[in-house]
Order: sequence, then structure tokens, then C-alpha cells
Amino acid sequence: MSETANDRGHEARRRLVELYDDAVGEVYGYLARRCESPAVAEELTSETFLAAADAVVRRPPPDLSVAWLIGIARHKLADHWRRREREQRLLVAVDAQPDDTSDVWDVELDRITAHDVLAELGPHHRGALTLRYVDGLPVREVAALLGRTEKATEVLLVRARAAFRTAYESRPAGGMTP
Repeated sequence: MSETANDRGHEARRRLVELYDDAVGEVYGYLARRCESPAVAEELTSETFLAAADAVVRRPPPDLSVAWLIGIARHKLADHWRRREREQRLLVAVDAQPDDTSDVWDVELDRITAHDVLAELGPHHRGALTLRYVDGLPVREVAALLGRTEKATEVLLVRARAAFRTAYESRPAGGMTP
């Protein structure tokens, strides 16, 4: 009996899960040496394994190996630095503009907008983001409080950040919904 594409995809996912325990330290180490903080390295490690899981589902990768995962991590790191460079250019442009008024109200509006966006998210996303970024808890403690594994919590945080970013960016200028 011939092997179907679904069988190959299932087998590739199983092999990726097996590879995870051996590779996560190496992928994190690669990123940690090149990032400005452990938190960024953690986030990029999580994004690397999510991208690998997506690639396995779409098409079997050429070779499930640590080297393949490091290649994905390298791309995620490059994306991070490009995004950071864009943010820095934007900050420079904003700083170059004359400051006619106090930013106190802008800060307050940003706080209100972030609070409103957080309230719009589902309870699992809202809880994970609040524990991790408002309360400042490490992923391990967030996982324990949510009754999840650390890996599942990392995935939840990646998805929650994406949902927050999408909701925040979909708001009109000024951040307030009509």
C-alpha cells in the first residue's frame, strides 16, 4: 500500500516533535548569542518552531535536522532585525518632528487603547499576555498558573501577541474605536 501525503505529513510532524527536545537548546543558544535579550531569544525560538511546524504541514521539509531549524531561526532573526530597524527609523523620524505639545495625553491614549484591545481578546490570550507582560512572570510560571505545558504556553503567547498586534493595528489613528 502506498504512503499518502497525509501519512508523510503526520510522520514529519512526529519526527519534528522528537527533534524538538534535542534541538531547542541549540536553536535557543544560536539566537541568544545574537539577540539583545533572553526574552527576544525565547520569542524567536518559539517562532522558529512554529514556522517549522507550519512547513511540515504544508510540504515535507528537505531534511528534519538541527541545521534546518537553525536555518529557520536565522530567517526569523533577520526578520526581527529588519523589523527593529524599521521601528528605529520611525522613532528617528518622530523625534525629528517638532514637539508642539506634551506627550502626556498620547501616553494615556496608548494605555487606554492597549487596555481596550486586551479586553477584546479571548480570555486565554488576555490571561497569558497579562501574566507574562503586565505581571512580568516568566513563561514557566505563566504555564503553571494556566495549567499548560511550557511549550503550549509559548505557542499561546505567540498567537496572543499576533492577535493583539492585529487588533491594535486595525484601530483607526488615535486608537479609539468609533
